[in-house]
Amino acid sequence: MAEDFEASQGKTAGDLGKEALWFAIHTIAAVLILLVVVIAFWLAQPDPEAANPKILCTVFAFLVPLIGGYIIMKVRPDETARYVWISGLLFFSLVCVWVLDLPTGPGLCENCGAVAKLTRTFFEVNNGSGLMGGDGLLVGTWVPLSMIGYAIGAKLGLDV
Repeated sequence: MAEDFEASQGKTAGDLGKEALWFAIHTIAAVLILLVVVIAFWLAQPDPEAANPKILCTVFAFLVPLIGGYIIMKVRPDETARYVWISGLLFFSLVCVWVLDLPTGPGLCENCGAVAKLTRTFFEVNNGSGLMGGDGLLVGTWVPLSMIGYAIGAKLGLDV
């Protein structure tokens, strides 16, 4: 019965299932590559209050998955890898909704509006919002950035 199902571009349900599985595998690969970057920075033990390590890690959160996606596409080409950026945007959207729902109180973001909550949580290096236990850069910026970088690297690896 599943073999009779025809979807767009003449793909069967099995083909679509394989593409969905590979999409999930590439998304997980992007996050695992980011995990290597984060562990490397954790082992270096930078000052948690310093801005330079956070900025450097943000750059590496994009560049290392980009290089990883490029290399993986050279080893095992797969068209679905170039669409992993969609996972990054969906993940970022979900985290934004979560942050907007977090209560503010006495502290760094007591009277923050919606835009201030998001920008201070995800993009402020020195004066964060204090929401998410200070992990806004990691969860809301680096994870989606790694997925976007992986997708760009995959596209470059497939096009060359």
